[in-house]
Amino acid sequence: MTELPARRLLLVHAHPDDESINNGATMARYAAEGAHVTLVTCTLGERGEVIPPGLAHLTGAALGGHRRGELSEAMRALGVDDFRLLGGPGRYADSGMMGLSDNDDPGCLWQADLDEAAALLVEVIREVRPQVLVTYDPDGGYGHPDHIQAHRIAMRAVELAAEAGCPVAKVYWNRVPRTVAEDAFARLRDDLPDLTFEKAAGVEDVPGVVDDERITTEIRAEGTAYAAAKAAAMRAHATQITVAEPYFVLSNELAQPVFTTEYYELVRGERAGDDGGRESDLFAGIRIEEAS
Repeated sequence: MTELPARRLLLVHAHPDDESINNGATMARYAAEGAHVTLVTCTLGERGEVIPPGLAHLTGAALGGHRRGELSEAMRALGVDDFRLLGGPGRYADSGMMGLSDNDDPGCLWQADLDEAAALLVEVIREVRPQVLVTYDPDGGYGHPDHIQAHRIAMRAVELAAEAGCPVAKVYWNRVPRTVAEDAFARLRDDLPDLTFEKAAGVEDVPGVVDDERITTEIRAEGTAYAAAKAAAMRAHATQITVAEPYFVLSNELAQPVFTTEYYELVRGERAGDDGGRESDLFAGIRIEEAS
């Protein structure tokens, strides 16, 4: 087996595009710095809504296949070579939005056996041996069943991997500080008349917004190649996202900011910020022995 780099980061997401919106700058930074970045995506997003009229015919498996190609293009933009689908392509289907009959599909992620799905992720953890894992909070950021299930799978896999002698030193949840979101949306309201987008979303539409004091870590990328890589990766997901920096829209056509600083809450492991301040590195405080 090829020896892996000293630093190893694993991200667990529900659908193609989630990784670029939430963590694109972070992934680009660590890939450029030589860390091993692994993305596990749990479904192909077969039930996503398609934005471009020319691709509106894509549904079900055809949409999933197309989005897999978009994911590959996004990973090229971020410089990430190791990206996988949980259990392989088609193992778990998109569950649709919460409360729809799609949630009852026995093949969807929402109906997956938790320990079985987590065991598949443990296989990746045992192979890659990440010191850091990033995923959603218990609500999945905004209540989507696949995001909630991805959180459950990731957290259960961390438990199982520790029992198997392959501990993950630090676990983070994706976050956005409330004051940052409020300031960004204030700027958006001012800019909206000059944008191609007609309506704005609100702070409540951003996944993972929490009070500022819960933020433990921030990865800053304003004006860097990492921010540009994030925007390029988001553009690659053309069925789902339209980007006009520094804003973007999803299929609801409501503009929201592209956050080039990405924020996290450390929920497992030791915080390493100086004097209680925020960390600027997900690997902060990890001893060299843990990175060998």
